[in-house]
Amino acid sequence: MLPANNNIKDMRVKMITLWINDKQYQAAEGQSVLQVALDNGIEIPHLCYHESLSSQGSCRLCLVEVTKGSKTIMTTSCTYPAMEGIKVQTDTLEIKKARRLVMELLLPLAPDAPKIKALASELGVTEPRLGPEPENDNCIKCGLCVRACDELVGAHAITFAGRGVARTVEPPYDEEAENCIGCGTCVQVCPTECIVMEDQGMERRIDKWKRTLKLKACKNCGRPFITFAEIDFMQTKAKNPPPEEWFDYCPDCR
Repeated sequence: MLPANNNIKDMRVKMITLWINDKQYQAAEGQSVLQVALDNGIEIPHLCYHESLSSQGSCRLCLVEVTKGSKTIMTTSCTYPAMEGIKVQTDTLEIKKARRLVMELLLPLAPDAPKIKALASELGVTEPRLGPEPENDNCIKCGLCVRACDELVGAHAITFAGRGVARTVEPPYDEEAENCIGCGTCVQVCPTECIVMEDQGMERRIDKWKRTLKLKACKNCGRPFITFAEIDFMQTKAKNPPPEEWFDYCPDCR
């Protein structure tokens, strides 16, 4: 958001200097350590981070060591702010050991997810620390779908329920997600592909949210391409909604 007086000085971004793996880097104040690392081609494993969403450090894979003054701590790089003069190590023996432990705990939650298997292989994890979860659905409780639905879409259709090992992601009261508009944002951000959206004829189904929605067909090619719920949501919530006839044609024909 622009400052109220549009003062150019107020819009200047303060730059800071920090060290990552003994090399000096410049960063914009307000960035996280993970953002700075990724911007500079330094790979840090992560599952619950998305550049368009708030960071919560849920998966714990992006652990790093940060030295500030005389104190060194191990922390999640997606939630730790880049600060002037801090020194970050991303691949010490302790960090690698901690990440392997995290992956050993995540692997039973999503043993069939390609991304989880690939990361486990990269980290040298071949066996989970615990046995497979009963009624496994490949969800690692990272919260990306919940944050995307809240922060990007604004539908607030799903939430966390329960605590500890019983924690799940589900619609409120585990009933049909009546606020779900079938936009598919949750499907796109899910790192384990545990949310499946299927179009069957003139309906779109997301079984995980117990939701079935009617689709609108393109007037030109006849292809169903958007849910009526998504149209209503955009017309109601958007500051400058497109005219109703804009939704008569799919993006290809439009």
